Amino acid sequence: MHLAHPHPPSLRSQHRRPLPGPAGWSWVGWILTVAALGAALTGCTGLPEQVDRPVSTALADPSPTPLAQWAQTQRSADKARHPSGFVLLSGPQAAYGSRLALVDAAQQTLDLQYYAIHADASTERLLLAVVAAAQRGVRVRVLLDDFHSTGRDAQVMRLAFVPNIEMRMFNPLTGARNSQMGRVFSLLGDFSRVQQRMHNKLFIADNAMGIAGGRNLGNAYFGNDESGNFVDLDVLATGPVVQALSRSFDAYWNNPRAYPVQSLISRPELLRMRERLSPPNGPLSPDIQRRLREGEAGSALPSTPPTSADGPSPTSAQRARIWNQRPLDLRQMRWTWAPAAVLVDQPAKIPADGTEASPPPSQPPAQPTESIGTITPPTTAPASNAVTPPEPPAETVVDGLLQLMGQASQELLIVSPYFVPGADMKQAFASAIARGVRVRVLTNSLASNDAPLAHAGYARHRTDLLQAGVQLYEMRSELSGLRSVFLGTGSSGAAGGASGSMGVGNSRSMLHSKLLVMDGRLLAVGSMNLDLRSQLQNTEIALLIQSRPLAAQATRQIEAALTDAAWHVVLDAQGQLVWRAPAHSSLQDATTEPDASAPLRWLLHLIGPLAPDHLL
Repeated sequence: MHLAHPHPPSLRSQHRRPLPGPAGWSWVGWILTVAALGAALTGCTGLPEQVDRPVSTALADPSPTPLAQWAQTQRSADKARHPSGFVLLSGPQAAYGSRLALVDAAQQTLDLQYYAIHADASTERLLLAVVAAAQRGVRVRVLLDDFHSTGRDAQVMRLAFVPNIEMRMFNPLTGARNSQMGRVFSLLGDFSRVQQRMHNKLFIADNAMGIAGGRNLGNAYFGNDESGNFVDLDVLATGPVVQALSRSFDAYWNNPRAYPVQSLISRPELLRMRERLSPPNGPLSPDIQRRLREGEAGSALPSTPPTSADGPSPTSAQRARIWNQRPLDLRQMRWTWAPAAVLVDQPAKIPADGTEASPPPSQPPAQPTESIGTITPPTTAPASNAVTPPEPPAETVVDGLLQLMGQASQELLIVSPYFVPGADMKQAFASAIARGVRVRVLTNSLASNDAPLAHAGYARHRTDLLQAGVQLYEMRSELSGLRSVFLGTGSSGAAGGASGSMGVGNSRSMLHSKLLVMDGRLLAVGSMNLDLRSQLQNTEIALLIQSRPLAAQATRQIEAALTDAAWHVVLDAQGQLVWRAPAHSSLQDATTEPDASAPLRWLLHLIGPLAPDHLL
């Protein structure tokens, strides 16, 4: 099935989507001139050929590992009927602490698959733990989309030169990595391929326990950015569904689109890039220096990301917040055991460079669509307890979710930070509403959206959606109003032993959670957005969990956000848009994009109509 989108470059640098191309005759001369320059600068340096990609797979039998044995003991204690267990990870404290816990507990393997890994304070501490795991004998595989690996963030690629760690870049781009400008030239030289990114996000330990959801790795995903943070959601999973996630990882890892870092850049080149960056912003504290020495990883990682044009260095406050976090205590989590399935796009959704290569001998040929890891209840259980993947198999993850929407009978509750519906999505909503299904969608407001051009695509469909009966809500950009709504851990508020509270009080908040609740019984969480980029351009992955308790938990959080932290968009009697202010706030209703500056609104109206939906 299909992967969700990256995000076109926006006002922020933490989470960018590939750039949409301009349209209109007034731009043609400029495009041709700069494209020719880009081709001249990047075309002579193609991707390497005859690359050695040793085939490897997930741990075949995770049952002897401590994580698997603990999960089985917990399942027995809970007298659970279903073999897979889940915990929703809503807040940054639980999201970060759970990843630390998996790294610390791993005995055999760690598999990380991400669209973006930023070289900042949050990632520094997490990757140092990954290096420590490799030093104690854990085999580590890191698969990263190549869009962000420039400037300071390129230093993350030095992981590939740490013993016991392999790192591959998916769909790599040509051109210089010194700054984002090199990516601009790559975009102009190979526009269509730059647009297609691997957006999957997985963090798996010992093939026994894993995390899937919307978060990349970086300060803004863990409440530690001083200018803006993402409101996001992950799921911690254990049981057979994790093996399904691992099969997906293996399919991407062993794909010809995945290039070992060593085939793209050398360690001396990365070190020279590091030396050209400015000195770090202030010394490390003695405690952090001690931890770095104990991990003996300072020379292998960007342990002191420097100040540069690509972003600021971590402040002492950011480092203090992140180093004060502790691994989540998995024993304190309340697990929900339920049937589940995995929807995943095939790597072949992104064309290979040149002629399509054959998969490695040990890998089955990729199908256009696949739903893997269906966990069915015992044969004595009612058929209604099973999670049935879409039939016939959908072409993309988004298509699969649209097919599932066709089964809704009461309610669809959707959270999609980038919401640019195509014709088939609109038809799915219209059909559901015609059956009497209530359809509510929470997305970003213009002010909270880190990709304003994506908001432009949504804005031009807004009136049609409202007229069709879709109820629209747009999240405010103030984190203070969202703390009590989204920052629970899914385990009765316990942070699993993590001390302190992550999150920067005055920072802007941006919605980044991607989930769907259907009829109060089925929960879908993953990397996908309901937009054409996720449907057509990039690869995605989603967990489908059939559980009324988890669906109810997610619904409570979303409904609290709809009431207290979001603008309710409606049409007045004259058919004009009105933004109803959140309940219990001192805000007034608005008739223009609320909380957004006049220049930003002007930019939206000026540039928005020029960008096609599928590139937003």
